[in-house]
Amino acid sequence: MFNTLKAGALALALSLGAATCVAIGSPAVSAAAAGPTVRIDNFVFGPEALTVPVGTTVTWVNQDDIPHTVVAEDKSFKSKVLDTDERFSFTFTKPGEFGYFCSLHPHMVGKVIVKAA
Repeated sequence: MFNTLKAGALALALSLGAATCVAIGSPAVSAAAAGPTVRIDNFVFGPEALTVPVGTTVTWVNQDDIPHTVVAEDKSFKSKVLDTDERFSFTFTKPGEFGYFCSLHPHMVGKVIVKAA
């Protein structure tokens, strides 16, 4: 019986810990969703150029029927292969111009221009 109680207490502790992690992670997801979005559709990043202040999180959403990636020319960020409706977010922490492309379709290009606050 003691082992059953220990197992139940452990399961409860683990489930509470998982709930805490979900709650802590939720605001970050909401914050990323609140920033500007670049849509990937019909082999185009739209908008092709985006200007944002330092500290902005940009989210790319693949709305195409085939996979795409988002890869910075300077290698500062790189998404996994994004299937339809999948997202990738990156927070820009320094000013500059950040060109990017799809590694699967290199003719697809875009740019994020980050301005100092």
